[in-house]
Amino acid sequence: MPLGQRERDLFEEQATPLYEEIVTTGGISATDKRVAARGELHSAFELLVEVGLVTKSEDGTQWRAVDPAAVQAQVVAPLGQQGAELIAESAHWAQAFSTLSHAWRRSPSAVGGPFAEIRGLTTIGNFLASLVSDAEDELLTAQPQDRRGVKQLGGDVGARDIAALKRGVKMRTLYQHAARRGADTRKYVAAVTAAGAEVRTLDEFFNRLIVVDRRIAIIPSHQGLTAAMVISDRSMVGYLVDMFERHWERARPFTSSETSVMRDIAAEQRAMTIRMLLEGRADPAGAKRLGVSPRTYAGYVADLKNEFEVETRFQLGYEMGKRGIDGRETDEPTS
Repeated sequence: MPLGQRERDLFEEQATPLYEEIVTTGGISATDKRVAARGELHSAFELLVEVGLVTKSEDGTQWRAVDPAAVQAQVVAPLGQQGAELIAESAHWAQAFSTLSHAWRRSPSAVGGPFAEIRGLTTIGNFLASLVSDAEDELLTAQPQDRRGVKQLGGDVGARDIAALKRGVKMRTLYQHAARRGADTRKYVAAVTAAGAEVRTLDEFFNRLIVVDRRIAIIPSHQGLTAAMVISDRSMVGYLVDMFERHWERARPFTSSETSVMRDIAAEQRAMTIRMLLEGRADPAGAKRLGVSPRTYAGYVADLKNEFEVETRFQLGYEMGKRGIDGRETDEPTS
């Protein structure tokens, strides 16, 4: 009989105790009613006979135990061979389906038309992994700061991106300036730039965007973080690429070792904080625009109060207005 989980359960629950009894007593009578055709242990006994763990005595009156070591190889080895063959066959089938999937994902109907919504973090992650693995020319990504995204950088995402770079795919990634302070992000950036990627940072907030080979774009859905829009319309993808390029031109290379760049970035974050205050934005909104925590944003506001020697935000706004400061100056910070 084919040996599977059902047979193994029977072996562990009934056949093993029966075998132990046969070993202990030196054998079991061939006429024992328990192992007869309708006996309570018939199935377990038949399994022991099938695998060769019991054999009849020469006179045919008893069933005696056989050394398990002599039988194990006959049972386990074929299962192992069968398992290896199934693994190899499954790999061949996976490759065959991968070829079909590649053709499907590149077709206009792959995502159900020029605009489609996908839901669920796992579904989105698997879809992105498939797209990136099929990328041939270019990956453009705009990634605003969030803890979930940062945690993923050191795992499958980092390995996936580096694999694409090694295939010759060009990659450009845009972050907010605040990303430069994150150890995980810096480590990821060091790895991908070493593999040939370009990474820059920008002062302003922007929405997440991923463009693969300038043919498919993924943006957040209005449904929230657990949904995404997949866009294959060429005109819309071209428009999103143009937006990315405009942000890219304004952004600064992610080279935190350059003191001058860090000084310029600090000035841009200061200017953005001023604009948020003058626009009357609440701290959570201002923090999101800068890609920092509300606590860090509150620290920026406190620094401005010290800089302008005031105690309240109202006094800060008045003082900046009196000096004609609106956060769009190109001058050095006021002392």
